[in-house]
Amino acid sequence: MIQVLWYQENLFGEEVSKMLNANQLGFYLWKRINQDQESFRKTRPKNTRGLYFNQSDLNEYIRDNHKILNIAILGSWYGYLAYLLRDMLENKMIKREFNINFFSSGDSRNSEEAGILGAIVGSFLALVVTIIASFPLGVMSAIYLEEFAPKNRITNLIEVNINNLAAVPSIVFGLLGLAIFLNFFGLPRSSPLAGGLVLALMTLPTIIISSRVAIKSVPPSIREAAMGLGASKMQSVFHHVIPLAVPGILTGTIIGMARALGETAPLLMMGMVAFIVDVPQGVTDPSTVLPAQIFLWSDQPERGFEEKTAAATIVLLGFLLTMNAFAVFLRYKYERKW
Repeated sequence: MIQVLWYQENLFGEEVSKMLNANQLGFYLWKRINQDQESFRKTRPKNTRGLYFNQSDLNEYIRDNHKILNIAILGSWYGYLAYLLRDMLENKMIKREFNINFFSSGDSRNSEEAGILGAIVGSFLALVVTIIASFPLGVMSAIYLEEFAPKNRITNLIEVNINNLAAVPSIVFGLLGLAIFLNFFGLPRSSPLAGGLVLALMTLPTIIISSRVAIKSVPPSIREAAMGLGASKMQSVFHHVIPLAVPGILTGTIIGMARALGETAPLLMMGMVAFIVDVPQGVTDPSTVLPAQIFLWSDQPERGFEEKTAAATIVLLGFLLTMNAFAVFLRYKYERKW
């Protein structure tokens, strides 16, 4: 004879167990559903309350009804937890409110105190460095290759290499940044400055390609009309072609920045996937970024970091969707139809 359940009063005035085994609970529920409790109640020791049955009965039940055990245990536990949560809310033992601390504090080993402010500031600083380093160089390279560069083998080789760089895995740029920015130039490790420069190298081919496509989409008649009225080649490009190509250039740049915001692999080589408590105050301070923060929290064994990981993922997706929506808005708002 073995004891299965110890009881306490529940919402319905019935006795339910404090400590449950999946097979035992399923057996109990199955007997309750069939209203056949008396058939398996046995003599129990004095001064105890519990449900007793033969081991052979349990083995037979498990063999015949193992497929419904998971359904029984999950349904029972979720129902009981829902009742407890509702009871605690009604008695004001717990309350639901917006977690301001999550957006106003840095990382912590304690899940209740951990926040994403440090990661948000680090991502912002890294993106500022990225756009300052990549946007002017990318746009000027696109203008030169599309409007002024002679068509020869050298320019063809450059164009092929730019297209190939756009398909290179991001971890390769991380290795390049590790060798150049950290080992050669000695930039601070785990800083937005080093991470932003690596992201600039990664997004530069995307900006060049999208800018060339935008410039090429301007009809040749615009250039011919400007030059026919006495404008030089430089004036026709910068006064007439570039203003018409700006929406496409900005769209490609924003999409490149959105890709940089979601990257983790190149920053791993720069030391930005690290536990950083303080919120960075400048581009040379140690910091992390949102994707790296999500990765670090997802690897924590404490249960509270699961909710932190989900919340940080929603924040990152919100930033990405906002940037892509803004790029689409610019394209449809200012794009000229020819």
